[in-house]
Amino acid sequence: MVRDDHAPSLSSLLSITKAQARERRRACVFAYMERETMKIRLEPVTVASRAAVERLETAPGQEGFVESVAECLAEADRRRCWRPVGVYDGDALIGFAMYGFFWEYLPFGRLWLDRLLIDRRFQGRGYGRAALAALLERLEREYHKKRIYLSVVEANRPAAALYESFGFRFTGERDTHGERGMCLR
Repeated sequence: MVRDDHAPSLSSLLSITKAQARERRRACVFAYMERETMKIRLEPVTVASRAAVERLETAPGQEGFVESVAECLAEADRRRCWRPVGVYDGDALIGFAMYGFFWEYLPFGRLWLDRLLIDRRFQGRGYGRAALAALLERLEREYHKKRIYLSVVEANRPAAALYESFGFRFTGERDTHGERGMCLR
């Protein structure tokens, strides 16, 4: 990561107002209620599910916002620290996500939620919010409240707004592709 010239101060990143805390709780409760209705579950991508997962697509105009699922899975094949998962509503495959922990970020490593894609056929129904809530629960359970990092393409304002509604904040860093870094503490 490289520093962005418009980086917020450390104190502004660490402070949270009562209104922000209230909004974060509201977003989580809303997502929980949606997810309960939707029956969202995350399943590891297996040999049996891989072809179906690779057929997931972004909506027109979103092609540059996230790598293709095939590219993500190829990266996961090369780097075993990645955990690719299919996002399901009941038995219906509706999306894909990938996360992992990277020790090369000294001194303590970083937990990355690096990919989240809801198939074009299922967008606009609240699945992104419900999937993000499920992913955050899983990451907390598996990694015990470590900070969670992600990056977002500057033009992808809907994704950035979704992440901000869950408490992610811009860090002032940029990843190797020039995407803006965000962190949930």
